[in-house]
Amino acid sequence: MHTSPWAGKGLGAYTEVLQDGMLDLIDDGTFSVASCTALSLSPEGVERFNRDVVDYLDKVVMRPQSISNHPEVVRRLGVISCNGLIEADLYGNVNSTHVIGSRIQNGIGGSADFTHHGYLTTFVTPSTAKGGALSCIVPMVSHVDHTEHDVMVMITEQGLADLRGLAPRKRAQQIIDHCAHPDFRPLLQDYFDRACAGAWGQQTPHLLGEAFSFHQRFMETGSMSSR
Repeated sequence: MHTSPWAGKGLGAYTEVLQDGMLDLIDDGTFSVASCTALSLSPEGVERFNRDVVDYLDKVVMRPQSISNHPEVVRRLGVISCNGLIEADLYGNVNSTHVIGSRIQNGIGGSADFTHHGYLTTFVTPSTAKGGALSCIVPMVSHVDHTEHDVMVMITEQGLADLRGLAPRKRAQQIIDHCAHPDFRPLLQDYFDRACAGAWGQQTPHLLGEAFSFHQRFMETGSMSSR
C-alpha cells in the first residue's frame, strides 16, 4: 500500500488483489485510487462493484501482475506493505500459509514481493484466533514464509512492535509486550525468560524441546492455553 502525505484521506493503494474492504475504503474517501491486478470479491462485493462500476472507473486501475508485483516498481513507489499472517514468532518470523505447519490455508500470493521490496514492511493479525484458543504469537512458527530479516513492524489489536534495528532479544520483548494477547503473554514471557537463562540462550534464545509446545498443546487439547 502506497500512502500519500494526506493522513487518513486521499491515500493510494498499490496491491495485487482488491477485496471488499478496499471498496469500503474507496467509498469513504480513505483511498482515492487503488491499483491491482485482480479482484477477489465476495458475491455481495461483486454485485456492489457491478452496480457502481461507473463510480469506480477512475478509482480502480488494473495492471498485469508483471507490473503490480514488480520489485523495481514496488521499491520506486516507496510502498508501505501491509500483509496478514497466520502466526508470528517471538523474533519476527512469519507463517502466512500453513495452520500448525501442515494444513495449508492459503497461498503466499504476492506478499513476498511487497515484503522484500517495500519501503516499510508491516504484518497485521489479531492476537488470537479460533475464539481465543490459538495464539497468533508463538515461540517458534511452525512454517516460515517471511524471515525476521524482512519484517519491520508487527501489529495486532494489542498494539504494534517496531522491530527495526533491534537485536533478537529486544525484538522478542517488544512482540510479547505489545502484540501478544494478555491470556498468552505470561506463557510467552516464561518461555522467553527460561530460554534466555538456558545454556543455549545466546543470540537468539530458544528451548528447542518446547519451541512447538503451543502447537502440541493445541493438537492435544484444542487450545494453546495451559489453563
